[in-house]
Parts: sequence; structure tokens; C-alpha cells
Amino acid sequence: MAKITSNAVANVQRTFFNQVFSWMTLGLLTTGATSMYVASSQSLIRFFLGSPFMLFGLIILELFAVSIIVARLDKLSVAQASLIFLGYSLLNGITLSGLFIMYTGASVSLAFFITAATFGAMTFYGYTTESDLSSLGKLVFMGLIGIIIASVINIFLQSAVFYWLISYAGVAVFIGLTAWDVQKLKRISENITDEEGGKKLAIYGALTLYLDFINLFLFILRIVGNRSRDF
Repeated sequence: MAKITSNAVANVQRTFFNQVFSWMTLGLLTTGATSMYVASSQSLIRFFLGSPFMLFGLIILELFAVSIIVARLDKLSVAQASLIFLGYSLLNGITLSGLFIMYTGASVSLAFFITAATFGAMTFYGYTTESDLSSLGKLVFMGLIGIIIASVINIFLQSAVFYWLISYAGVAVFIGLTAWDVQKLKRISENITDEEGGKKLAIYGALTLYLDFINLFLFILRIVGNRSRDF
């Protein structure tokens, strides 16, 4: 009986993570395609990124979308959660479109492949390790708070040393967060009791890992990226 139960849990986890990574991939494709499309048009760049008020508005909408999925997941239908996640991915693509102008295409590609390889390795580790990563999760979360505070301070200091310290610390933090989040999602999947609830949790999981991937990519790009001639 125990073996049957174990196999059943393994099947649920396999289905859950297939859904998680399918949604995450779709979100990343939406973000990438939107970024490249907006970056290819000077008029769209001026419209979306030319005004600090427009950029601030986009960021507010992104935060609102994330907060809805996180705080009201139980009240959302699968369709609503899906649309909000994809809408967030599209909005993030708009805000990140400036990267394709700020950095060379080769730099963006290099940062993406490094991120994908690192993310894949930490995903595998987080899923397969028998170690409890809860203590790591607490540590990297405190590190994330420190990075946010340091980044705000450096807006005023404009210190190159701070910039590089924050960049390397950011990579370390999101490497740890990726492994921790995967293990956390694996444990969440053990308590899935219905199909619709599992689908909504998969969207939540996709958002979580999407954020890890994007932030890891941004910090790696800061380290390996070469600015274009206009910057």
C-alpha cells in the first residue's frame, strides 16, 4: 500500500511540475517576444519607456498582477489566473525591452544561456536533494532584502563598487532562491487534492520560478553584459 501511495504522489508531482514549467516557458516566451517587438520600434520605445510616468505605471500594474495571483489565488479561476500571469509576462516584456537597446545582442544571448544552464542545474538540485533547504531559504530571503536596500542606497551613492557587489550578491541570492523554491513547490504538490487546485498552484509555481529566472538573468547580464555604443 505504501508503494502505491508513493507512486501516486510521484505521478501528481510529475504532472504538477510539467504544468509549472510549461506555464513558465510560455511566460518567458511571451516576455522575450514582447521585449524584442517593442525594442524594434522607436515609436513604441518612446511611448512606453520615454516617460517616467508611463514606466512607473507599468511597474505598478506588474506589482498588482503579482499580488492578485499570490493573495487571491483561491478565489481565481484557472482561466483568470492564466490571463493574469500572461498579462504580467507581457507587461514585463515591455519594461525589459530597453535591455535590447542598452546591451548588445551577443551579451543578452550569453546572459540568457548562462542563466538557463544555472537555473536548470539548481532546479535539478532543488528537486532531487534530500537536504532540507528551509534554512537556506531564510538566508537568501534576508539576502534579497539586503540587496533591495543596498540598491536603493546606491541610487544616491552611484558607487561602482556597490554596483558590482550587488550584482554578484544578486546572482548568489537567486541561485539559492531557485533551489529553495523548487523544493517548496515539490512539497506543495504533495498536498494537491483536486485538479483545478493543482492547475492554479501550477500557475503560482510558474510565476515563482519565472521571477527567479528573470532576476537571475538580470543580475548575470549586469556582470557579463557589454553596453551598446549608444550607452
